[in-house]
Amino acid sequence: MAIDTVAHAAPTVGEHVVTSGSYITHHLGHLRSKPQPGIIDFSVINYDTIFWSVLLAIVSFLLLRAAAKGATAGVPGRFQNAFESLVEMVEDQSKSIVHGDRSFIAPLALTVLVWVILMNSMDFLPVDLFATAFRALGIHTAEGHEPFFRVVPTADLNGTFGMGLVVFACMIYYGLKIHGLGGFIGGLFTAPFGKHPALWIFNLLINIIEYAAKTVSLSMRLFGNMFAGELLFLLIALLGATWVGFTTQSVALAGLQVLLGTGWALFHLLIVPLQAFIFMMLTLVYIGQSHEGH
Repeated sequence: MAIDTVAHAAPTVGEHVVTSGSYITHHLGHLRSKPQPGIIDFSVINYDTIFWSVLLAIVSFLLLRAAAKGATAGVPGRFQNAFESLVEMVEDQSKSIVHGDRSFIAPLALTVLVWVILMNSMDFLPVDLFATAFRALGIHTAEGHEPFFRVVPTADLNGTFGMGLVVFACMIYYGLKIHGLGGFIGGLFTAPFGKHPALWIFNLLINIIEYAAKTVSLSMRLFGNMFAGELLFLLIALLGATWVGFTTQSVALAGLQVLLGTGWALFHLLIVPLQAFIFMMLTLVYIGQSHEGH
């Protein structure tokens, strides 16, 4: 999340003293259906991740629909020109990677690119925007602090892993569609080491590990970069939390916060589309590999 002044949030929340650790922990907490007792608990639902993912998916659809409906044969405007450039870029990439029917794959890649860019861009919102809004509205938990609420779906491993599972489903689908059930299962047992029966178990294990590694790495790469970016914004925001007036130390730390926050925000302008592009490219690569023969 982008930088803003956090001096208003630093001293107390309700009647509780806020330390640097509790500040970061609170901002990294999710609005959940119930507390999560361990690392993995599939019964826990992160409402904030679902809300923002669905909302931004709708926004992506409306943007793409507006670009398609507003396309003209004459001189394009900036909006149309931007989307035409995206479409051309995605089409060129899909053509070079996927050798087969791309009538669904290319639009899928374009949708993924726009959707992930929008989700990543939520990181530019001020870190205390919603905490301040909750405080102004008098919304707080029984413990006296503002509700947990995160707005970057791609900084939640649940969100990115869900997207990775969809790509995994696409890999399986196109593997079955292109090679047939027999060819797909046969490839699992005969590639990459050969068709000898003694090698079947090794081939199967390698292929299972490969599919799992693709799904996990695709999810972790996007999550790791966005989570790290969000954490750095919070650490920079803490520089302004020590403001006690126009003292030398307070002014110096506030100036450093503005300087570092601006620099990291500008660098994030590259990270946001880059991570979306990498996710889209890996999606194309993995689906394209499903088209190839064993």
